[in-house]
Amino acid sequence: MRGYTGDKDSFLKRLRRIEGQVRGLQRMVENDEYCIDVLTQISAATKALQSVSLGLMDEHLKHCVAQAIAEGGETAESKVREASEAIARLVRS
Repeated sequence: MRGYTGDKDSFLKRLRRIEGQVRGLQRMVENDEYCIDVLTQISAATKALQSVSLGLMDEHLKHCVAQAIAEGGETAESKVREASEAIARLVRS
């Protein structure tokens, strides 16, 4: 079981909404919509994805990393390193 399993439906609902936003972006480009309007919608979709990412990271830290730390040892170090690397990727994006 993953840390986000309890909120899986919520995450899926948000991802489906983002999928709809992306399809809307495709239609906007197909219809030659104004550039700034397209960029505004891209920004909204990006923020929505970032929100999902932060939610997943929060769940990962609360469940997977916390459990690994409680167990200790090499597994704990590995999970903390993995989380740090994921955070670094999110910050760069």
